[in-house]
Amino acid sequence: MKTGLVLEGGGMRGLYTIGVLDCLMDSQFMVDYVIGVSAGACNGVSYISGQRGRSLRVNTGYLGDERYVSLKSFLKTKSMFGMDFLFDEIPNRLEPFDYDAFFANPCEFTAGVTDVETGKPDYFDKSHFDHDCTVLRASSSIPVFSPIVHYRGGSYLDGGTSDPIPVKRALEDGCDRVIVVLTRDAGYVKRPESFRPVYRRMFRDYPAMVETLDHRHEAYNQTRADLHGLEKQGRAIVIAPEKPVEISRFEKNLKKLTALYKTGMTDAAKRLAALREFVSV
Repeated sequence: MKTGLVLEGGGMRGLYTIGVLDCLMDSQFMVDYVIGVSAGACNGVSYISGQRGRSLRVNTGYLGDERYVSLKSFLKTKSMFGMDFLFDEIPNRLEPFDYDAFFANPCEFTAGVTDVETGKPDYFDKSHFDHDCTVLRASSSIPVFSPIVHYRGGSYLDGGTSDPIPVKRALEDGCDRVIVVLTRDAGYVKRPESFRPVYRRMFRDYPAMVETLDHRHEAYNQTRADLHGLEKQGRAIVIAPEKPVEISRFEKNLKKLTALYKTGMTDAAKRLAALREFVSV
């Protein structure tokens, strides 16, 4: 039986996911396969490399650094998050990512991106991560708030745009059961994007991308419904905040972020016995 771990994105709401993953690492709980989009992909790689605490340091240790997330960064680079800082300076120098441990772990890894030409999801496995974080950069490039990332002849943006909770892909990749970590509460219903005039103008040369953004909320809500069905079948366990997460994807309030991280730790700890039984069946 193959167990998959599916990680939703959500920018700084990913502190919840980091708490869950650190708890799993503390308990030496490892799955067979991990797939994530955006912040979920970024946090998932540190879980596979066994670098407990790294994602927390990355997401909270540089909040006062304008290279991390700031309006100045947006005006200078067209990205709210400093992408060179996040995907070069941090993994290669400030908080080194352990590529050797990442590849040594037999756990599979897949990161989801969105092809701006087709508006469809695309996926990249471990072979694309040989001392290269370009795929993570692409998966984390939020439409409007980040520039398009070009990689191996393709043009990509945030994987959460086209496949916000990549459960279907995990099943297609052979997972018999999935553990899904969400950064929105169980009762959350996604609404249509509120900045349609902006992205319609920005992506006027990419009509398929506009179409995807127009229907993003429908894809998200349908995936949540499908996930509920998998839970009923006993093929999925969902770990999600009990209450709405009242922080933005660009949140810089350390107290709020730390509290969300601790909530993720607590929620995962409560589910550990159920998780162990889930994977033992």
